Amino acid sequence: MTAEMVAPAWMHEQITAEEYDSWSEEQCAGIEIVDGMVVVSPSASKRHNRPARILANALDAAAGPEWNADTDFDVRLQDVPLTNRRPDVVVYRAETIDITPTRPEHVLLVAEVVSPGSETTDRIVDQYAKAGIGFYWRIEQAATGVPLVYTYVLDPATRTYRDGDVFTGVLKVAAPFPAEVDLGQV
Repeated sequence: MTAEMVAPAWMHEQITAEEYDSWSEEQCAGIEIVDGMVVVSPSASKRHNRPARILANALDAAAGPEWNADTDFDVRLQDVPLTNRRPDVVVYRAETIDITPTRPEHVLLVAEVVSPGSETTDRIVDQYAKAGIGFYWRIEQAATGVPLVYTYVLDPATRTYRDGDVFTGVLKVAAPFPAEVDLGQV
């Protein structure tokens, strides 16, 4: 094994919120922290990023002035042990745009685009539910090229998600997002 193949020591130790907050944006890019341990994700492909961008743009346009929809930033689900996820799309309260880290109480919806290399981490829904995030959407890229969108709604009493609707290609978004999102052929 060459020196380039040895993982840095911090990848084998539990990371605290304070340590993570001291890292640069470059150090945080492409990683998530789950139960204090670093999870490295491969760089997303264009096929992965496209539906996330389309969805974020449509949700942002439909959300009105109270909500923003963006891609690629951290959501701090818990401090101890640190769980810091980076969903593909996050819908969050507009007035919290400058608050870092983004906390679950700021977030209405998270969406994950599942693609090769992200199957394991993008299908973990219990972390978002336990944190109290109201909606979770999972976009699966079907062989036909038309994505399947699985929606989940939080049961606040049990802090678990119940299955919502499944959409293919066109997503009819309900309140507070009265819009239709065409993910089309991606």
